[in-house]
Amino acid sequence: MARTDVAGPGDHGDEHIEPLFHPARKLDAGAPVRWLKLGWRDLRAAPGTSLTYGAALTLIGYLLLYLAWDEGHTLMLFTLVTGLILLGPVLAFGLYSISRQLELGLQPRLGYCVKESQTHLRNELLFALVLLVILLVWARAASMVHVFFPISDEIGLVGWLQFLAVGSAVGSIFAAIVFTASAFSLPMMLDRGTDAITGALTSVNAVLKNKGVMLIWAALIVGLVLLGVLTAFLGLAVVLPVIGHATWHGYRETIEMADGEEPGTRN
Repeated sequence: MARTDVAGPGDHGDEHIEPLFHPARKLDAGAPVRWLKLGWRDLRAAPGTSLTYGAALTLIGYLLLYLAWDEGHTLMLFTLVTGLILLGPVLAFGLYSISRQLELGLQPRLGYCVKESQTHLRNELLFALVLLVILLVWARAASMVHVFFPISDEIGLVGWLQFLAVGSAVGSIFAAIVFTASAFSLPMMLDRGTDAITGALTSVNAVLKNKGVMLIWAALIVGLVLLGVLTAFLGLAVVLPVIGHATWHGYRETIEMADGEEPGTRN
């Protein structure tokens, strides 16, 4: 919901209406690598806070895997891994706060992260609810795609390729929707206090304006997450904080500030 600031009597009743979305800069192809370097810098600047957050996210991943395996839903394992990628922007809210604290010259503290999360809790929950609905719809679509699963050895390579192609196509649609809406929205909510709709529309505009660069960024995220998963999830304790910090720097480089606006002034 856009906010309207009504001027006082001496201002002739003028109103300032927040735009539906904020403009984005045009990025160069090296931007994603630059963000990762800055994310690694933030991790090194606040290793205790960042790695504690990363370890907590890793434990959540272990818990989800245990529940799926214990209940015999082995086919849900792939869905859970995808879910970590889709819900990552919401889970990384505290990491954005750490980078923001460093940018403001503060000593990062987990308590400060929690306080900021509580300040923006309503918008966070709304955005997380939307992502959760998308994830549930994706899980249902994935179960429907299972009808293409080869059940006979006679089907051969063609059958497997058909199954993987259909599954990848369906999953890519949902992943693209989530990525486009969440690439910059959560850091923006934290930094400027914008609502979920403005943040999502701003993110969509920025991604569409930089489609090639954002495709590289998405590929790097998926590759790093998969690398963390292949280390029995242990690598995620480092990978997730770096991606979270890098996302903050991506937002700061991509989304333009309004004239006279400073980071954090809208909170």
